[in-house]
Amino acid sequence: MVAALVTLAVTDTVNEVIRDLGLLGLVALMFVENVFPPIPSEVVLPLAGFFVGRGELSFVGVLAAATLGSVLGSIFLYELARYGGRPFVLRYGSILRVQPEDLDRADAWFERRGPVIVLVGRCIPGVRSLVSLPAGTLKMPRFQYIALTLVGSLAWNAALIGAGWILGEEWDRVSDVVGSVGTPLLVVLLVVLGAASVVWWWRRHPSRRAD
Repeated sequence: MVAALVTLAVTDTVNEVIRDLGLLGLVALMFVENVFPPIPSEVVLPLAGFFVGRGELSFVGVLAAATLGSVLGSIFLYELARYGGRPFVLRYGSILRVQPEDLDRADAWFERRGPVIVLVGRCIPGVRSLVSLPAGTLKMPRFQYIALTLVGSLAWNAALIGAGWILGEEWDRVSDVVGSVGTPLLVVLLVVLGAASVVWWWRRHPSRRAD
């Protein structure tokens, strides 16, 4: 019951912001979603797609606005982590909704396959914002980070906007579907990264293979 009320309140808020501010409101919503994710993109973007289907907004405009907000929010979080370092992230972890063990895991993954983590992580709920932190603390090159974030955000945003457009009045079903596949996607990512790490180690240590 409580979860349903929260979802309804979030939906009403997103609805009002998009209706009152249009694409500028969408930029703001996606910026906030990437920094402090109280309003998930799984709600924001399908609703925007619904408005596209009704002819109130254009698909290109919505995609551009959503991606701009996503990239700006990601850069903001990256820069905070880059200049503040790990102590900053740990100090304000409760605000950023990051636990120390989450950052430890993210750092470990990032050191092995940073670019893949940023690109694929932008398409996984619960990981989207988290990838910005190790990218910043480990000082991933800015251009590389922004380029990968842009590509990943474009793919994620286009998929959710398109889904909302197609489903029309039933756009709210998208969040349920995304939630059900988010964990399997994360598991697949971990398996792929693990396999890639084994292959990399195997190729770098030919002498060990002979033994």
